[in-house]
Amino acid sequence: MPFREIAVGRPEEATHPDALKAALAEFFSTLIFVFAGEGSGMAFSKLTNDGSTTPAGLVAAALAHAFGLFVAVSVAANISGGHVAVTFGAFIGGNITLLRGILYWIAQLFGSTVACLLLKFATGGLTTSAFSVSSGVSVWNAFVLEIVMTFGLVYTLYATAIDSRSKGNVGIIAPIAIGFIVGANILAGGAFDGASMNPAVSFGPTLVSWDWTNHWVYWAGPLIGGGIAGLIYELIFISHTHVPLASSEF
Repeated sequence: MPFREIAVGRPEEATHPDALKAALAEFFSTLIFVFAGEGSGMAFSKLTNDGSTTPAGLVAAALAHAFGLFVAVSVAANISGGHVAVTFGAFIGGNITLLRGILYWIAQLFGSTVACLLLKFATGGLTTSAFSVSSGVSVWNAFVLEIVMTFGLVYTLYATAIDSRSKGNVGIIAPIAIGFIVGANILAGGAFDGASMNPAVSFGPTLVSWDWTNHWVYWAGPLIGGGIAGLIYELIFISHTHVPLASSEF
């Protein structure tokens, strides 16, 4: 059962060199991902003189996020497991300790913030846009969207990367599959609430722009959706002889 596998971790884990290296890898991966994703939106705004989002702009955002996440997961996979957006779901499924998860969350939030600060500086002060609920869409609509989209993302990670049976060809395509599901979800939900699927991704732009409107949606939805995906996959599909993702043996 997943609940039996959930662990806090030992205190020394917070300062162990391997854990710190993994957190640093998560920082850089999140920075890469947010810089590409948020940067694509800023580039669109500049090219259109802050015009309204068009279908072409949505496709561009989906591609930028898909490509960015593919790279971000790939470069960190051998160091931290390449979480970037799925740490809570992995924790709920018993595949990472709480202490290591906290290190990852801090690194991811910091990476997202630094990416947005770099974008603001590199673009001459252009504003990073906080995620927002579109006109005609209620916060509860957005809340459900974030739950469903994050469920799909974390479920994909479990099926292609965490499940011990995904080794070989399936494991090789894991970063591509994870990038693809994020791109597909942006095409489906981007016009309604921006399709965050990750508290860290929405945190950086929100902090730098200091626009906290409905920000809770981009925490509650992904945490619930990711947690449900982790529980379902662990309870129903996964073999309990697997090796936990980014497990710690100190």
